[in-house]
Amino acid sequence: MLLETVLTLALVLTLSAPAVAAAPADAPGTAPKATPIPTQDTIETSAGPLTLRFIGHGSLAFAFAGKTIYVDPYGKVGDYAAMPKADLVLITHEHGDHLDPAALAAVAGPDTPLVVSEVVREKLGRGTALKNGETTEVLGIPIAAVPAYNIKHKRDTGEHFHPKGRGNGYVLTFGDVRVYVAGDTEDIPEMAALAGVDVAFVPMNLPYTMTPEMAAAAGLTLQPKKALYPYHYGETDPARLVELLAGSGIEVRVRDLR
Repeated sequence: MLLETVLTLALVLTLSAPAVAAAPADAPGTAPKATPIPTQDTIETSAGPLTLRFIGHGSLAFAFAGKTIYVDPYGKVGDYAAMPKADLVLITHEHGDHLDPAALAAVAGPDTPLVVSEVVREKLGRGTALKNGETTEVLGIPIAAVPAYNIKHKRDTGEHFHPKGRGNGYVLTFGDVRVYVAGDTEDIPEMAALAGVDVAFVPMNLPYTMTPEMAAAAGLTLQPKKALYPYHYGETDPARLVELLAGSGIEVRVRDLR
């Protein structure tokens, strides 16, 4: 009888006890919540906000002052038919993952201004071709073509993947903000002339462009004031770049731009 009374009392106390709240998903000892990767960032400029959209691979889009600017549209990483029409397109070089005629046709009409390398101009039969070191202005946006090439990485034939003078990187100026899109390149000496840009996109798509160590060296040369973005990085781990530049004062922003 005494045992039955004790068991009954214990059951009543258990049923009437307040429920214990579940531990939060990111409490110690549990798996942390995944941090969503932004699909775009906004940079404030003296002429209004600049939106950077990360499409993937080497493909970017900038929205500024009501205009849409694409860099290297590539159909395998984005549905360009569903995207806003281009007011301007920049193409760095002629490789198929940068010069994609179908993706270009989806966003650009016959009168859409294009800024391209000389080889791309020959292939397309249109566009404003810039050599390394040349400049132009489109939609009120100053654009400079800068070198983009390999020093170390070569094909089996001994030819560099990106020979000097053939492709472009671009520096675009939006108000008081300069954005450097490096194109397919290594950490070349000419980057020293770009020190102090506000935003820099540097590629790490091995074996064609930079190792994380090269990209870190490029970042230290460029010293971007606002952000350094690894882009077009394929299977290379961008976390290595973050590690290499830890404590440098350079903000490395990793986005899904493989």
